[in-house]
Amino acid sequence: MAISNAGARMGELMMLSKIVAAMVASLLAGVSSANAQDAWPSRPLTMVVPFAAGVPVDVLGRILAQYLGEVVRRQVVVDNVPGAGGMTGSVRVAHGPPDGHTFVLGSIGTHALNQTLYKRPLYNAATDFAPVALIADVPLVLITRNTLPPNDLPQFISYAKAQQARMQFGSGGTGTSSHIGCVLLNQMLGIEVTHVPYRGGGPAQIDLLGGRIDYMCNLLSTAVQPIEQKQVKALALLSAERSPVLPGLATAHEQGLTDFDAYSWNAIFLPKATPPELVARLNAALVVVMDNSAMREKLEALGLYVAAPQRRSPDYLGKFVDSEIRKWAGPIRASGAIAE
Repeated sequence: MAISNAGARMGELMMLSKIVAAMVASLLAGVSSANAQDAWPSRPLTMVVPFAAGVPVDVLGRILAQYLGEVVRRQVVVDNVPGAGGMTGSVRVAHGPPDGHTFVLGSIGTHALNQTLYKRPLYNAATDFAPVALIADVPLVLITRNTLPPNDLPQFISYAKAQQARMQFGSGGTGTSSHIGCVLLNQMLGIEVTHVPYRGGGPAQIDLLGGRIDYMCNLLSTAVQPIEQKQVKALALLSAERSPVLPGLATAHEQGLTDFDAYSWNAIFLPKATPPELVARLNAALVVVMDNSAMREKLEALGLYVAAPQRRSPDYLGKFVDSEIRKWAGPIRASGAIAE
């Protein structure tokens, strides 16, 4: 019996030892995690741009990386990972380590339009990321080839209704803001025009300059130079308000399309399991960047507008993404546009 009791006590001691060891390991892991957060960033940051180098989102990303690096005192590496309408790069971040060192510069395409446009999107934009900060808004502008007869939006509407079967509009690719912006415009006008998708807004605009397509709903940041050089006709700004970059260009709303508003935006997202403390730190650093007057001037010269202070919080971005998915679902479904 004594031997039996001794064995039992030995078993209890061994079990207690295992419990204590587990508790110590858990505490050490917590301390390690806390130390990692305290040291953030402990190495260079990686900003995934889910589009090819040289496109407007990439230009924004490289400007943002420069100023963010100065704030956090670490290099910010831009990693271009294009594919699947921006989902390839975005899903890499969604499945990445939640340590605050890798994030994605998303857009209206990657985090709103693709959720409806694709039959099987690679992620749920509303739940698979930790929203950090809305960075910039980008207006769209209706531009046409110089040889197209209309010179303003009312003339364009009349012409398109009569010639729609012969017309073509270009975009930076299926599911991009330039595509869906024109889809929305065509729906408002009650016309059906053949869509010609390109691998980026730049190549589409080159064909527009060459007269091979009739019109585009392109990002203002891409279109401003050919507009100023009179290589294309600018018929209407498609956002709600006029742009200081082209103050003489009237909006679609001003020209009869009441409350018409088509645009793009860009925002920063981390993996969903990222600790709130790290989300807050990256957000705070980005707010400092957005308040930098030199950085703001660079973006505004390109036709991009830094998000207003009340629109920069993680909570705002989370709600905004959810509302944008719902807003654009109707026009996309009504258009019949589908991407595999």
